[in-house]
Amino acid sequence: MLAAPALAAPYDFVPAPQTDLNRLYRVERVTGEVSSCQYGLQEGTIGVTLCYGPGEGAGPQTPGEYGLVASRHDREGGVFRVNYRTGDMSVCYVFDEKVVCTPQTSPSAPAPAAPTAATPGARSGTASPQKP
Repeated sequence: MLAAPALAAPYDFVPAPQTDLNRLYRVERVTGEVSSCQYGLQEGTIGVTLCYGPGEGAGPQTPGEYGLVASRHDREGGVFRVNYRTGDMSVCYVFDEKVVCTPQTSPSAPAPAAPTAATPGARSGTASPQKP
């Protein structure tokens, strides 16, 4: 019998830049799907590996050539997901026990239009955008 060779999924791994966090991120190079694991203490054991699956925005993307890049900010717990073919990028981090990523965008994409100033006393019925 001829057996088909096992094909390993091509992943890249990058640690979170936060110096007091032992978290490692993983990206699937073709799909861009991101997940993360870290070490956790558990009384009476040598510890456990805590893993976080993909949540909002961290699932498979348009096929491309994805990688992860950590900033040099030593208090940053997230990483950048980059598409080397298109230049698009997003920021991924752990939130509510899932990895979430912002929408992918490109630095060359046009900036969104600034909101127009409301006339004093006018009520539009919408809230003002909040700065992060």
